[in-house]
Amino acid sequence: MRIPLTLLILGALSLPAYAQSGNADAAKGKVSMCIGCHGISMYKTAFPEVYSVPMIAGQSPEYIVKALQAYRAGDRSHPTMRGIAKGLSDQDMADVAAYYGGTGKAAK
Repeated sequence: MRIPLTLLILGALSLPAYAQSGNADAAKGKVSMCIGCHGISMYKTAFPEVYSVPMIAGQSPEYIVKALQAYRAGDRSHPTMRGIAKGLSDQDMADVAAYYGGTGKAAK
């Protein structure tokens, strides 16, 4: 009986890091801070160093949420992204991920 319980616990721990369901429509008022960098093809930022900014449209929603959580926690170091992520709730992150990820309108 101990092994199935252990497997159940391990299975629960392997679920995605977020439980919120994202709403792409709700994100429309939240993505203005993203568009200025992530919406420009071949854009490079000069702060804190020259850095090619990735396009995030079409990126996996799970990846977007995990990346934003890592910036908020300080596990990723880009200062602008850390500042933006600290101002986002978990629901905001899920909404932005739904907007940019998968088949979201911004992904086309």
